This record gives sequence, structure tokens and C-alpha cells, in this order.
Amino acid sequence: MLIRQFLLVILDFIIVIVSSYLSLFLRFNGPIDSLYLKHLSYVFLPLGLISIVIFGLFKLYRSLWQYASVPELRNIIYASICSAILNIMICEATGNKMPLSCYFIYFLLVVILLGGSRFMYRYIRMHKLGSKEKLGLQKVMIIGAGLAGEKILKEINDSNYVAQEVKCFIDDDPAKWNRTIHGVLIYGGRDKIIEAAKKYGIEQILVAIPSADKKELSKILDVCKETKCQIKRLPGMFQFINGDIHISDFKDVEIQDLLGRDPIKVNLEEIMNYVTNQVVMVTGGGGSIGSEICRQVAANKPKQLIIVDIYENSAYDIQQELKRKYPELDLKVMIASVRNTVKINALFEKYHPDIIYHAAAHKHVPLMEDSPNEAIKNNVFGTLNCVRAADKYGAKRFILISTDKAVNPTNIMGATKRICEMIVQTYNKRSKTDYVAVRFGNVLGSNGSVIPLFKKQIQEGGPVTVTHPDIIRFFMTIPEAVSLVLQAGAYAKGGEIFILDMGEPVKILDMAKNLIKLSGFEPDVDIKIEFTGLRPGEKLYEELLMKEEGLQDTPNHLIHIGKPIEIDDEKFYHQLEDLKKAAYAETDHIREMVQQVVPTYHPENI
Repeated sequence: MLIRQFLLVILDFIIVIVSSYLSLFLRFNGPIDSLYLKHLSYVFLPLGLISIVIFGLFKLYRSLWQYASVPELRNIIYASICSAILNIMICEATGNKMPLSCYFIYFLLVVILLGGSRFMYRYIRMHKLGSKEKLGLQKVMIIGAGLAGEKILKEINDSNYVAQEVKCFIDDDPAKWNRTIHGVLIYGGRDKIIEAAKKYGIEQILVAIPSADKKELSKILDVCKETKCQIKRLPGMFQFINGDIHISDFKDVEIQDLLGRDPIKVNLEEIMNYVTNQVVMVTGGGGSIGSEICRQVAANKPKQLIIVDIYENSAYDIQQELKRKYPELDLKVMIASVRNTVKINALFEKYHPDIIYHAAAHKHVPLMEDSPNEAIKNNVFGTLNCVRAADKYGAKRFILISTDKAVNPTNIMGATKRICEMIVQTYNKRSKTDYVAVRFGNVLGSNGSVIPLFKKQIQEGGPVTVTHPDIIRFFMTIPEAVSLVLQAGAYAKGGEIFILDMGEPVKILDMAKNLIKLSGFEPDVDIKIEFTGLRPGEKLYEELLMKEEGLQDTPNHLIHIGKPIEIDDEKFYHQLEDLKKAAYAETDHIREMVQQVVPTYHPENI
């Protein structure tokens, strides 16, 4: 590095001397008057030395010239102007005057020679990179011929470490079609994506449109997924606004990118008003939903956040994340099972939480079908422990995370969640604590959900297994679902079952096909799709509302309230006592007992 800078200093000194001589040669159009040569001999040394200092001040020895661009050219011009002014000052001060036109010619020559030497280095380097063997380079298409796309092209061209070659741009602006950016053709609009991919043998598509909304992005990706190319996209406007866009910022396209809707927005002020400066406890805080509740609660400045989870690894992960992001947060992480009555009471007595989000549960439908007693112990009586503790220690609000599978359940997991809702509604009548439940469908990418399974199956080369060609589910992203859970908590008056509007249901088969295409494969050609049949307790479609439940609106049109169903409290709690004894006695007839508690439960194997 020092040797390179020293050589540049020597080169620039020579450029100053040569420019001084050539300015006179050009001024006289040939032989130079001996008087001016004598004048030049007196001034060239101080002019050269001081010019080197000026060039250093303008960072001409600190720039990486393989990335030279407009800022470097601007510095060269400013440095040349200062050198020309210095030339005038030295000549005038020492009485070694030159013709006035020589000073202007000197300035032009210094700009040309300084700039030429720097940019020639960049050109030679680019030519060297461009002439290297390209057989191993991945052929890339960039969608978006704007500033983001241009920055990515420059990084690919300038880097020795990016084994890619941009073959074309795609942009919907007709004014850009058939023009070039750094020699790369803008092939046409999105209708040309498939054609261009075939023509250039494209292997990867980079979607560089940070300003595109979800709907627009979905339409573009819908075309891209038909090309069998690997697809990556910029995550959003943040990096673009900060001028910090790199290849590493691109992420794989996810299935939620194809949902075609903008993220659900909530009223953050309402959430802040009831979470800020409160002691908040999250059971199951290390799980998919629980950990996201912790993130969003932590962002709203609670007085204290207590995470309770039985799984130490997941609890540790969210603990470390929150410590990094919110170092001022008063955070407590407790390893405990909600089944343990003594431990739960001890935690409530010690911390006196104001708000409890109860997300701890066994949720995997087929596994719970094989272990129904465990589902009862954890989901039902774990919830009952927390509900009773909240009442005993004066919590203000208790929010149960429920599921659409609680509606007319056909599986034990859904039936246990329906019992949890019943516990919440009955306890609300006898307690000062406001108890509510929030019911929603599947969340994209949660632990044990279908998307991670499909991804793993695709990575292994297939087959991708779908239970039934007609099975449909409601889907929402984890942050969206949790934001609505938090806002529903703000609306709680006690006894409500809040029902989240999950939008239009999605066919699982379509999701499988889209994921295969987004991975660069063709369904049933490269990756097979196999139908395995409905699993025990699984329905073709899920419901969010029972027939008996009415529907009331809230200020947020995506959050509704189901009218509570009348429950005989005394009978219900007697049934719970019998159910607990049976579950811990490991009875084989637990489903029949659950059906007595939940009349809408209709398992297949009874």
C-alpha cells in the first residue's frame, strides 16, 4: 500500500512538471522561448512539491481507484484548480511570469493527466476482470434499472469475489427499454422476464426494486417463479435510503412475498398505552408466537418483561436477542413448566405481573393425537394454573393465545384449546382480572408449520408431501398475528374471544408448488408432490367462528369479537376435576371425557 502511494506521488510530481512544460509548448505551438524555459526552471520544484501536498489534502492518495467514480473525479478537478492557482501565485511572486493562457492550459493538462492515470488503472483492472474465464460465472438478471440496480451491477463488475455476470436488466419504464447501464442492456418490461431468462440462460434473478409495495412485488415474483431461476430480492427501502446496498443484502424470496398484500398495520399508540410501564409475563416465550410477543412488548417499553418457558434453548435465544436490542430492558427469563402449580404461583407471587400473554401449549396436531393425555395436562391444566395465579395475585389482564382449531374441533389439540377458552370465559365472571382469548389460524414459518417442512423436503430433492389436494388454511405472518394479538389486548374488557381476520384462505397445494418454483425447480418434474392423506384429527378447512357465536366489530376491522357461549360453570369445573384425574391416571378413554366437556368436539376414532 505504501509503495503504491509512493509511486503515485512520483507520478504526480512528473505530471506537474510535464504539464508545466506542455502548457508552454502548446502556447507557442512548438519551440519555447528560452526566457520562459528559464522561468520554468526556477518554479517547477516548489510547484511540484506543494502540488503534491495539495493532492494529498484532496485524498488523491487514499482512494481505491478500482472503484473510482464521480466523487474521485470531482476531487481531481478541485485539486487541479488549486494547483493552477498555486502556479500563478508562485510565478507572480518570484517574478517568473508566464503567458496567461499557459495557466489555463496547465489546469486542463493536470486534470487530463491526473484523471487519466487514475481511471486508466480502473479501466485496465475492469478489462482484466472482464477478460477472465467466464464459464464458471452465474448468469444474473436484475429487475429494476434504477439506482439500486445500478449499484448492484457495479458491485458485481468491480468485485473479484462475486462469481456472477449480469446479462440484462428488466424495467417497466418504456423510456429505458433497449438502452444500457454500464454496457448491460435493459431488455424490456416484466412481460419479457421469461423470454430474457431463456435467451441469456439466466440462473439467478435479483429483484432490486426497494420501493415496490407487496402487491406489486407479488405480481413480479409471480412471473419470476415460472423461470426456474433462483430468485432473491432486496428486503426494503432502509438500505437504499442509507446508500448501503450490497449483494449480501439480497434475501431468498419467501412464500409470504407471494401473498400479494401489504403488511397489516396496527395502532401502536393503543398498544403502548396498556403495555408501557407494566410488568408483562409471556408463557411459552421462547416459541414462535411467544418470542415475537416478547419482541414487540420489549419495543413498547414495559416496566419489566418475564419470559417463562420449559425449553431452555429457545428461552436462551430470545433472552440473548432482547439483551442485544434492548440493553435497558428489565428482563427475567425463567425455566418452568406451566403444569407446575407451585412454581407458577411462586413466579406470580414474586413478580406480580400486570399483563399475562399465555402462549405455552402443545400445538402439533398429529403428535397430540398420539399423546392426548399430555395435551390435556399441558394445554388445559397448564392454562388453569396460570389463570388461577393471575386471579390470586391481582393481574390486570390475561390474554390466551388460542387457535382456529378450537372451532368444531376434530383433534385433541383443538379440543384442549376450546377448553382453555371456556376456562378463560368462566373465570372472567368470578375475577377482577380481565380474561380474554385471541383466536387465529396458521402463521407462516412458525415452528412445526408446513413451510419449514416443505423447504427441508425441497432441499433434500423431494418429494414434497401434501396431505390432500383440496386442503386449505388461513395464513398470516408471525409479526402480523402478534401485532393484532397486542392490539386485541388493548380492546379487552373481559370475557371476549377475539377473532383475527386472516384474509383469504390459501390452498396448501398451491403453496407447495410456489415454493418449489421459487427454489428454481418445476413441480412434478424436478421435485415430485405426493399426497399422503389427511392425518388423524386434520380437517380440509379450518373455521374461525362457531355457529352459536355472533360477531362484533372493533375499531380495527381485522379484529372481531365472538359472542360468548353460555356455560354451566359448576358443571364445567366438576368435569375439569374428573378430566385431570383421568389424564394423570393415563386413561385410554380421555377423548370420550373431552367430548363431554366440548360437545362440538367430533373426533374420527370415537
